[in-house]
Formats: sequence, structure tokens, C-alpha cells
Amino acid sequence: MSWLRTLSKFSNIKSSQRPNKTDPFFLSPSFTFLSHFSSQPIEEKPSVKHVEYASSLEPTKPHEKPRVVVLGSGWAGCRLMKGLDPHIYDIVCVSPRNHMVFTPLLASTCVGTLEFRSVAEPIGRIQPAISREPGSYFFLANCTSIDAHNHTVHCETVTDGEKTIEPWKFTVSYDKLVIALGSHPATFGIQGVNEHATFLREVHHAQEIRISEEEKKRLLHCVVVGGGPTGVEFSGELSDFIMKDVRQRYTHVKDYIRVTLIEANEILSSFDDRLRLYATKQLTKSGVRLVRGIVKDVKAQKIILNDGTEVPYGLLVWSTGVGPSPIIQSLDLPKAPGGRIGVDEWLRVPSVQDVFSIGDCSGFVESTGRQTLPALAQVAERQGKYLASMLNKIGTAGGKRVSTGRSSEFFYLALGVYYTCGQLEEQILCIYQLDYNSYIRP
Repeated sequence: MSWLRTLSKFSNIKSSQRPNKTDPFFLSPSFTFLSHFSSQPIEEKPSVKHVEYASSLEPTKPHEKPRVVVLGSGWAGCRLMKGLDPHIYDIVCVSPRNHMVFTPLLASTCVGTLEFRSVAEPIGRIQPAISREPGSYFFLANCTSIDAHNHTVHCETVTDGEKTIEPWKFTVSYDKLVIALGSHPATFGIQGVNEHATFLREVHHAQEIRISEEEKKRLLHCVVVGGGPTGVEFSGELSDFIMKDVRQRYTHVKDYIRVTLIEANEILSSFDDRLRLYATKQLTKSGVRLVRGIVKDVKAQKIILNDGTEVPYGLLVWSTGVGPSPIIQSLDLPKAPGGRIGVDEWLRVPSVQDVFSIGDCSGFVESTGRQTLPALAQVAERQGKYLASMLNKIGTAGGKRVSTGRSSEFFYLALGVYYTCGQLEEQILCIYQLDYNSYIRP
């Protein structure tokens, strides 16, 4: 049975404070942290509490606190919610995931270096008001559309693939809306990617990789497509796992275990030449086979490159960057280059009142003259912190709009990035890049 059936309503909300009951939908407490992060049934099922139903959240009344609705529970959205003052705003989060994933450590969970719970944090801990305050809620749901004219978000509950459960459709009214829906894996229209590849963006993706290592002993070839930071990190982690653990325990198959990293150009192409050369040397030393090529097609047990080369695999990990998600593409909002939601210097969506966008799903419109910021956790975190501070100031001032004269613009200063190429021979191989000065620490 799906864990959806175990969702319950906040126990501390008085009946007089709940939304009017008409068409029901599930209200999910974010503090009820799931013991399993994938869509599979959990082994130890929590006790089933009474499931409450409620109708759409209507607009706030003049004597009530203004409502900030946050779409998404990623780095940007969670940092925003953490920084918002619950004494000023009622906070409502709509997301199909009731926890935040610490994505920089996700690759380490695939091979058991870290446990899955180590990289996930419940939303109720990030912003306790969501589980305590009467006017603050968390909805385990997807946003389907936005009615900016009426300040309304249209949503439907997550059914987790249960065909016997119809999703409840409902609306949530907002005073301030923050779109932080993240991004979507870029497949470049290659047939078969969605059906056969694992994207390594959620905890359940890491679980699938870890399970396949146990179940697919006959297919011991792991292919990683994409030579960016995530692909390089995962290749290094998996190679370490093979060199240190698998080859010692399964000596009869040690010569057949391989890791192949496929990249169209150079790995870590945005880095300094010295760093690319160093990473290439270390990956090769740890047993990773580097192949330059472009994936043309993906089949159930093999991928086909543009030159006709067929590469069989037991595990295929797709890590070729990100692009706008379908919901972002469908929204009738100004767009930045690359299809992201366009924002100005104050992270506002132009020509739409009281709507902001932060994180991977946002980008500066061309009129600002600014370049689109990279889809990094540190960018999303700082945007969330900046917007929380600005909204708190607006709320303190009586809920007025952002004043371009009084509110400082958002500026991002890159403090450098840090990646690992594995832990070969008990040494952590680190790659740093600080502006134009790059160095390596063994």
C-alpha cells in the first residue's frame, strides 16, 4: 500500500481555523518524515492516523497575516522558508516531496558511504511554523498552473502512481508567491533516456542505483553519461567502491567490473585546464574508462553513440545537466534565456504582481544585462536567504511592494566550488575553483 494512505492532518489546528470543507484534498504534515524516500512500499509502516480533508485555501482576510506560498522544497525554497519570519507571514509550501535533499552528498549514498537519511531533512525541521502555526501548511501536491490575476495556485495531490486513487484538485490563494520548482534533467530528446536511465537527483534515484548493484551481478558495467561535476564525482565514488570493497569480496568477477564515463567534449569543461587534466589523470588511475562521444539512442541494455558504437551497460546514470521542467515551460510567465522564469534584479517576475522566482527555475531577463546564474546549490541558497530578508522587510513595512529605491539588488559572488574525484589510497582528491585562481589540494 502506498505511503500516501498514511498522511494525516496537523493535530494542533483547531477546527475553526481549518479551511472550509467542500471538495476534499490531503493535507500532509511535513514533520511526519517518511522512513522511505522512493515510491516503493515501506517495510515498517507507521501507524495510520485519521486523514483529514479540506477545501481550497481562500484569500486571507484583512486582520490575518499575509500568506506566502512557496512552490518547491529544494535548496532555494527551503532556505527561503527557513528565513521567513512566521510572526509576519503564514507560510504554505506545495511540493511533491516533504523533505529537502542535500544534493552534494547524494552520490555518496549510492554506494553506502552515507545513509539516505543523512542527505534528507524534513521540511518541518527547516521551518517549524509549518507544523505548528494554524495558518501555515504543507501540501504533498504538484502545482499544475498559476492564476496570477486572481493570486491563485492550482494544485493536485500526489498519488504516487496509485491507479486506484484519483488526485484531489484544489487551489491555494496567495499574497506572495515564490516559484522554486527547480529544474528537470536535460535529455536532449534522445529516445529511451527517461525509460532506462537513472538521473541521480532524488533520494529514491540513489536507492535504485544501490539496489541494482546487488541485483545485477551479471551486468557489471556502469556507464555514466555526462562529464560535469556530478558525473565525475559519481564515477570516482563508484570506482572507489569497486576498488576497495567489491574486488575484495567478489574476486571471481573483479576483472569484469568496469566504470565508463562518456562525455561529448572534455570532462569538467567549465574548469581550468590544469584541473581538467588532474581530474582526468585521477579518474583514469582509479579505473574509470573515459570515452568521448555523443549518445544517439538508449536501449534497455545498451546505448548507441553517434558513430554507431554500441556500449552495453548494467547500470546507466544520466548526468548531462539540467533544463526547465515541464511545469515551468507551461507557465505563461516571462522567460529568461534557456527557458527559465525571467526575473529582475530583485528576483521579481516582471509584469506579474507579487510573484518571485528563485533557484534553478529562474534566470535574469535580458533587459537586466546580467548572465544567467549557474544551477548550483550555493546560488539557490543565497537567493532564498536574500528573498526571505526582503519579504520580511516588506511585511514589517505593512506588506507594501518591493521598492527599487530602498531594497538592494541581488548580487551573487562566487566563492568557489569543491568537488571530489573519489578517495583513492585514503586521500581525498579535491578540486577547487575560485574565480580565475585554481588549485588542487591532495
